[in-house]
Amino acid sequence: MVVVTGAEFAAIGAGIAIAGGAIGTGMAQSGIGSAGLGLIAEKPDSMGIVLLFLVLPETLLIFGFVVSILIMLTFGII
Repeated sequence: MVVVTGAEFAAIGAGIAIAGGAIGTGMAQSGIGSAGLGLIAEKPDSMGIVLLFLVLPETLLIFGFVVSILIMLTFGII
């Protein structure tokens, strides 16, 4: 007989939190990167703004990481 304590589901949920953040970040950065490259080709002095907009979606991945850590701490995985 297998006893399921919930920690297994918590580990899967933590993985989904990281994966969702990574996929969302990749989708956002793909559009921002192509549009930003076009803007830099026309106005080279706007490099700082484009770099800022390219880095902003990384917060999605950081939030996913924090959520996964909180899930794992709650269920005693780490």
